[in-house]
Amino acid sequence: MIDLAKRVYDHSFRIDPIVRSLLDTDFYKLLMAQTILRRHPQIDTTFGITNRTKRIRIADEVDAGLLREQLDHARSLRLSKGEVTWLRGNVFRGQGRILGPEFVAWFEGFQLPEYELAVHDGQYELTFHGPWIETTMWEVPALAILNELRARAVLKGLGKLDLQVLYARAMTRVWEKIQRLQTLPDLSVADFGTRRRHGFLWQDWCVQAMAEGLGGAFLGTSNCLIAARQEVEPVGTNAHELPMVYAALAGDDAALAAAPYAVLADWQEDYDGNLRVILPDTYGTTGFLANAPDWVSDWTGIRIDSKDPIAGGEEVIRFWQDRGYDPGEKLAIFSDGLDIDEIERIHGHFHGRMRIGYGWGTLLTNDFRGLLPDGKLDPVSVVCKVMAANGRPTVKLSDNPTKAQGPADEIARYRRVFEVGEQEALPVLV
Repeated sequence: MIDLAKRVYDHSFRIDPIVRSLLDTDFYKLLMAQTILRRHPQIDTTFGITNRTKRIRIADEVDAGLLREQLDHARSLRLSKGEVTWLRGNVFRGQGRILGPEFVAWFEGFQLPEYELAVHDGQYELTFHGPWIETTMWEVPALAILNELRARAVLKGLGKLDLQVLYARAMTRVWEKIQRLQTLPDLSVADFGTRRRHGFLWQDWCVQAMAEGLGGAFLGTSNCLIAARQEVEPVGTNAHELPMVYAALAGDDAALAAAPYAVLADWQEDYDGNLRVILPDTYGTTGFLANAPDWVSDWTGIRIDSKDPIAGGEEVIRFWQDRGYDPGEKLAIFSDGLDIDEIERIHGHFHGRMRIGYGWGTLLTNDFRGLLPDGKLDPVSVVCKVMAANGRPTVKLSDNPTKAQGPADEIARYRRVFEVGEQEALPVLV
């Protein structure tokens, strides 16, 4: 493992660009991009950055010139021959060639599209317009760049000893969490921390630590580049983006209500096996499960994202039981703002009742909370979401109304169509 403190102190852009490969992205992005390329190559979208931690004025902390430099560098990247070979020849989730030759050929010639950058009230307005298949690919690198530039701005003022102590304390924190995970029976956990990581090198170190400390209980990483370098499994399925676009393009209320299931029907044709994991909360989990076609019940599992994990887990257990399935044979993946205390709480409650997996994100790859005064390195909740499709606004309701997105009148319409009642507003940490 490299000396992180020395590498940061001796930092050189030529050595450490924030995004160093087009594979420095999450696996679910490639899976979704393949479906978009096959089925929706003509749809135009707009993606945009939103900082949900309003008290942090990112534009005051991150220099615009440095931001443009890193964004422009990301636009210059192309896949190498070795990376193309990895995509073509690797086995993902026990299946060979899950990424087909048509997609790999497209990706081999891909370049990130142009961007628009402005500042408003201390926040960056960073947007991407164009074909959906192109703009979708900006989400992960844009977030990684913003988060690492913010960390670099803070670290720039620290001396060698300060950096050595900082990283020693952060490493100790990660390892102590891993030691607690070692005590959990039948654990399955993966790294989901690319988008809001402290930095690429730090995420790479965290993956190495997880692999060494957890052995077979560590399923792999969502980051394709790190998976290739460390020879671990790339993991992921799909995200809210798909139903948001399908819903935005629905012609009437009936088509809108059917849109989340149309996504799954397409996905089921494109993929199978462990990739058949439902993400039901885009427009409310309760309504989604109540109206789900029978064939949805046969899917491998469900990802519980924005609802309280205990309440969400109990709800899906009832769903499977009501549909005549044994929850013990089904998979629930928990992934929202997890840290070690929450993982232990969830595991203690559900172990033995269903198969459990954890997608551990920001608080694995960016937990420097309290290690510098005034929370200077504390993570912030920055997201990059699809905002429009073919000129029509997209909407996300979520199980947590704090995460809702879209024009007020459209949110009201979606709440009516999807029969969303009262929801509990939960704090959004990361």
